[in-house]
Amino acid sequence: MFDWISWNVVLAVIAAFVKAFVVVNALLVAFAYMTLTERKVMGRMQVRYGPNRVGPFGLLQPIADGIKLAFKEDVTPSQANIWVHTIAPIMALVPALIIFAVIPIGPSLLIADQPWTWYIANINVSYLYVTAVASLGVYGLVLAGWASNNKYSLLGGLRASAQMISYELAQAAAALTVVILAGSINLYEIVEQQNRSLIPYALYLPVGLVAFAVYLIAGVAETNRAPFDLPEAEGELGAGFHTEYSGFKWSMFFMAEYVNMVNVSAIAIVLFLGGWWPAVPYLGETVAGIVGPIFFLLKLALFMFFFIWLRSTLPRLRFDRLMGLGWKVLFPVALVNLMVTAVIVALWPTGVWPFI
Repeated sequence: MFDWISWNVVLAVIAAFVKAFVVVNALLVAFAYMTLTERKVMGRMQVRYGPNRVGPFGLLQPIADGIKLAFKEDVTPSQANIWVHTIAPIMALVPALIIFAVIPIGPSLLIADQPWTWYIANINVSYLYVTAVASLGVYGLVLAGWASNNKYSLLGGLRASAQMISYELAQAAAALTVVILAGSINLYEIVEQQNRSLIPYALYLPVGLVAFAVYLIAGVAETNRAPFDLPEAEGELGAGFHTEYSGFKWSMFFMAEYVNMVNVSAIAIVLFLGGWWPAVPYLGETVAGIVGPIFFLLKLALFMFFFIWLRSTLPRLRFDRLMGLGWKVLFPVALVNLMVTAVIVALWPTGVWPFI
């Protein structure tokens, strides 16, 4: 009996390591080709060609960029704090990579009478894990700005910390709306409840739609993407917190940014758009377990296009207006929406939504 249990534990650990290896490398490949997609899509939006010289249709451009960055000189300012300057990009990238461990991209299924899950770990407090790990990323940006011993880098780091703290509150309040509706902070259970009800939480009118809109705007600000890219603001700060970085350390900040875009989008899909919905309600469990991740990835691709679209369309906000939007608009709206949701759930505890 002990040997059987030990063997199953060993298999589970090996499976977790394999999944983690696949997920980390998939995120890094997604980062590489997201940069190419962004350059080509923005080129089309600006009536020009994107990268099209390296490989067929420019598909080898990310590989060429990676090789270039690997061989570029790593310059560290003489007045910088060398250890903190080196650790900062790692602190920005690692939290971004490990968030995806608890995000389910498909339903569980049986393969040859063995259970298969489309996630690395299914923990009861998975959303709490996501918020805790995501909040660590800002330390990398702040330390990068401080350790560079450059006033523009320091201003970029301070802007990043102020912006992330401000918009994390609105984002968390919007996500708590879903937590109240689901009665759980387990991401897999939240998706399963949406699939059982056949309605994603974004369509629980009006509170679900309001929470989704707040979460989406706050998520864009959290990733420091245009029009909320004030910590980098080339025109004002000359690239902000990563002004004094070059080579591979410089690229790690951009890895973290693009991987965080994937994370924010994936969490929004799980919380508000039903994850792999509508695969389960209309298909058998086995087919849904295979098709479900495809639905999830299609939604993820739409979110990535949304990020590019925003960057190509909207100008950068002024910093005081950026902070005003977070504190004076998004956060109050999210709090009121959260209270309304709590009242409705208290009045209709059986789960029959009154506005659908």
